[in-house]
Amino acid sequence: MTGIIPLNKEENITSFFAVNKVRRIVCEKKAGHTGTLDPNATGVLPIALGGATRFIELLPTHKKAYKATFKTGVTTDTLDIWGEVTGTCEKQVTFEEVEKAILSFKGEIMQLPPMYSALKKDGVRLYELARQGKEVEREPRKCEIYELLVGECENGEFSLYCECSAGTYIRTLISDIGDVLGTGAVMTSLKRVYACGVTLTECFTLAELSKLQEKGEIEKAIIPVEKLLEDYPALTVTDNQAVRFKNGGDLMSDRVKGLKTFGLYRVYGKGKFLGIGEYAEGSESLKVKRVYNEM
Repeated sequence: MTGIIPLNKEENITSFFAVNKVRRIVCEKKAGHTGTLDPNATGVLPIALGGATRFIELLPTHKKAYKATFKTGVTTDTLDIWGEVTGTCEKQVTFEEVEKAILSFKGEIMQLPPMYSALKKDGVRLYELARQGKEVEREPRKCEIYELLVGECENGEFSLYCECSAGTYIRTLISDIGDVLGTGAVMTSLKRVYACGVTLTECFTLAELSKLQEKGEIEKAIIPVEKLLEDYPALTVTDNQAVRFKNGGDLMSDRVKGLKTFGLYRVYGKGKFLGIGEYAEGSESLKVKRVYNEM
């Protein structure tokens, strides 16, 4: 089985557990997710099946969107409500103050990755070091905030909607907002509502996937991998070129119709999606980046 399962991950399970659960539901040996969600986070987790796993690194991931809640006046070691409290502040902030504080975070910003994250340092996950009570030096990373909106919630909490580049940590963003406010702040919930071209409304829960499988309708939940690659321009090759491409052969650029700018292309032939080709600057051919094979 080849394609993308748009999973709505529930709370209190790891992304790794979610992938294995989906793999067992659909009876597919090969599966992988397109970007980790923290165990306490929910929402969009696209899971590639079969031959689609070879395209994970090529899926456009430049934009993601989240809905979160947070509260001020407290800090923790994990930057969220589930960590150990490291500080408190009795200062109260108004909605207007929070709304003003977030203005400085729009556009390109630098973030220091949290210790409780899946990034690696010398081959070891940061969260594994953090659980040992260790803190290591991390390099700030550039990310971009495209949209950032704040709202008021119950119990003195605030809501946050964020559209951002891949690699952005919402926990860190909220913590940094708390620093600007002078009170500290921690994330209290997180839901990813958009990733890799998939919206939350397209997603299925594990329970829903199990029911579809029981009814023999699991195909209703599978998105063709080519749909998530639509950011790349498409071109159609001749039958002979299709055979060559499927066998891993380069195609001379002056013989491929529709080949214009440098970059990646979705390649079609014989009425089917063949894979991804790359036309690199200085090259005289369209090279095979990934061949699509149903498994």
